[in-house]
Amino acid sequence: MYKAIGHVRSRAMRVLWTLEELGADYEYINHRPASPAMKSVNPSGKAPALVVDDVVLTDSCAIMTFLADRHGKLSYACGTLERARQDALMHQINDEMDALLWTAARNSFVLPEERRLPEIKENLRWEFARNVDRIADQIAGEFLMGDMMTVSDILLCHCLNWAYSAKFPVENDKLRSYARNLRQRDAYKRAFALGD
Repeated sequence: MYKAIGHVRSRAMRVLWTLEELGADYEYINHRPASPAMKSVNPSGKAPALVVDDVVLTDSCAIMTFLADRHGKLSYACGTLERARQDALMHQINDEMDALLWTAARNSFVLPEERRLPEIKENLRWEFARNVDRIADQIAGEFLMGDMMTVSDILLCHCLNWAYSAKFPVENDKLRSYARNLRQRDAYKRAFALGD
């Protein structure tokens, strides 16, 4: 059994959703980012962490990829061109969405107040909006890569949810419809309900 540690309203949602999609047995331990409890597992205080056989794994994308590979679902096989494309999408989403949202969060409430640059958020919103259409253009079907859901879809949907709560505009109907459909999945709903 896995131990998934973090809070649903953080990047831990990605791991919880992945575990639910895989039908894996896991224990959910609700620790908020930067809390002493989270720092006892991951010294940076960042969520999520996943404990596997007494080994602590960190970074949501690394954890999702590990789980998908281990269970043989939500991922194309290593060494295939499809897998290379899947990994490229993960890096693109991390670079062009997650990094911008995280920088905005850091300058809103994470960094000490005297280190925040609130004026940067307008530039981040502009860059995010510019990237939205480029990512939407890559959607090849029901999922990013066509008919098969991958961990890249979980990452993208989570970033779109984060954008909404951070008031980063997603003015692309294709992308909004894509995210709306993913949020209807039973596994998503079960993971999200852990925050109640």
